Amino acid sequence: MTTRLEHNVADTRFEIYIDDTLAGYADYAERESPKVRDFHHTMTFPEFRGRGVAAQVVEYALDDSRESGFSVIPTCWYVEKYIAEHREYGDLVS
Repeated sequence: MTTRLEHNVADTRFEIYIDDTLAGYADYAERESPKVRDFHHTMTFPEFRGRGVAAQVVEYALDDSRESGFSVIPTCWYVEKYIAEHREYGDLVS
């Protein structure tokens, strides 16, 4: 089983693929001034639930946001929960 994470800039979302099948994603809206990404929805398709898919894609999205100089607004309940459980991302919250 292979896992691939991608930033789909055109669709403003971070995606996770398992064996080349889209397994889930985290949608966001982006502002440039100030640089903020508002994560408003995280989705894991039913056949991939229970495998940590959402956690992987959110971690990737938060790491990319940090590296790109963005702060985040965790509108999505899952992103908010993930940040609360992983304090190392707390500094990203706007």
